[in-house]
Amino acid sequence: MNPSRGAGFKIIGADNVVYGPVELPTLVEWVKEERVTPETWVFSERDDAWRKAAEVSELKMFFQPKTAPVDAPLDAAVEPTIAGLKPSVLRRVKVLADLDDAQLQRFVDFMEVQRVRQFAEIVKQNQPGDAMYLILEGELRVRMMISGKESILATLNAGDFFGEISLFDHGPRSADVLANSESTLLKITSSAFQRLVQEAPDLAAPFLVGMGKTLTSRIRADNRRFRDSIAFVRAAGQ
Repeated sequence: MNPSRGAGFKIIGADNVVYGPVELPTLVEWVKEERVTPETWVFSERDDAWRKAAEVSELKMFFQPKTAPVDAPLDAAVEPTIAGLKPSVLRRVKVLADLDDAQLQRFVDFMEVQRVRQFAEIVKQNQPGDAMYLILEGELRVRMMISGKESILATLNAGDFFGEISLFDHGPRSADVLANSESTLLKITSSAFQRLVQEAPDLAAPFLVGMGKTLTSRIRADNRRFRDSIAFVRAAGQ
């Protein structure tokens, strides 16, 4: 009997795409790189069930609270930071996941770190757009006000990005984006993006390719929802 049979895992990424199946060592690496967080949904083929990562028996040990030993030296090594952020936090954004520390440092030099309070408004519908945002920590909501009532279009979490179209057309924002919780964002203005393209094409190219892949998955998901909606309406009318 093959012991690895039925022992694969799948995850739902920050971009709402299912990844896998992968073996446990790969899943553990994703945990260490913080691509998989305690709240990430993980499917175990062995158990035939979805659970949050912190509840998966093979992963629980990685999410236990860590306490420093009493006699730990004051100069104990710590993970270096980039613009005050751990590289692992930056790599939560899929388009940055494959950059090494030196590349991340160069990339962040073109960006502005923003820490926003809960309920803060990041962009407002119909205002001119001049920047996109990458979400490192926290939760945001995309909304439209219709007849004085709030309609939630999407909820965004760490790893997501928004406002990318404004880098190309500077058009008006199509919706409001507000913080559901305290959040940390990376903001790249259209002028900074142009500098990135001109001064660091080796960074701009993988960034644009990664952004294109995410947008493609969003379009496919929207098409599936539209197809399902049409099928439901037609079935209801019969």
